[in-house]
Amino acid sequence: MQPIVSAAAVLVSLVVAASAAAAEPLVIEIWPGKVPDENGNIGAERFRMSPALDRKQVEVTEPTRMITDVTKPTLTIYRPTKEKESGTAILICPGGGYWNLYWQLEGEEVAEWLNSIGVTGIILKYRVPRRSDEPQGEPARRPLQDAQRAVSLVRSRAGEWGIGRIGIVGFSAGGHLAIATATSFDKRTYEPIDDVDKISCRPDFAIPVYSGYLKAKDKDELASGLRIPSGTPPIFLAHGGDDIISPPENSVLMYLALKRAGVPAELHVYAGAAHDFGVRKSDHPCSTWTESCANWLRNQGFLPTNKKE
Repeated sequence: MQPIVSAAAVLVSLVVAASAAAAEPLVIEIWPGKVPDENGNIGAERFRMSPALDRKQVEVTEPTRMITDVTKPTLTIYRPTKEKESGTAILICPGGGYWNLYWQLEGEEVAEWLNSIGVTGIILKYRVPRRSDEPQGEPARRPLQDAQRAVSLVRSRAGEWGIGRIGIVGFSAGGHLAIATATSFDKRTYEPIDDVDKISCRPDFAIPVYSGYLKAKDKDELASGLRIPSGTPPIFLAHGGDDIISPPENSVLMYLALKRAGVPAELHVYAGAAHDFGVRKSDHPCSTWTESCANWLRNQGFLPTNKKE
């Protein structure tokens, strides 16, 4: 005998299914056709779990989901609720040493936080791991191509998506990518391929968090390849004071260079904090960086002052 299902139950099921479908983020490829500077012979894209590390190395010690073997860069777009929508979007660059992307900790969780303050979170799935012609210990070059294209692409869809301000946030290697994107807007790193590339790739602001690759080796100066041109947007930096993976000097030296260049910048270094704290809440003061950042965004005019977390 078949169970009797009420019309109300059917309606509820349909509403739940529709809500789940509506919540699914939009995913778009950032390159039309062939991806530049890419031979695509590294195998299929895959998820893997991050290594379990101890508290001397990272704040979040349990394994989280990562993505690697990326040859088709994409944008995954998470929109806030209509009542919270601020008109600001932030491109998210997960870290992973240019080998992997910490997709859960520094991607999805970041998008959720941004949505909570009325910001559209757009995760950039850039190319990893570094290719054979991208030496270990140096920033990989292809991710910057992906990030520059991504900023232009989001700008090209800004009217459609109701976006007026576009920033970029990155973590660890992704923090370097955020800085590189914010300071190389006047020099595209690939040959333009269509009308999207005629649109500015300058973000309106940048938020590098426990960034690597900013400091020159054995020198208290910025790494070669980094410069701060006129027009560099405002920058908010956050770092752990006890970070042994990407020491805080990376952010300190960048802050000093920005200040000398007259770029509006704010720096937060959290005593006793290690690497990889993402946006997770904890009893450590480093987990309050998101509140400071939201206040900075409001002060800079990138979020309405009447929007509360």
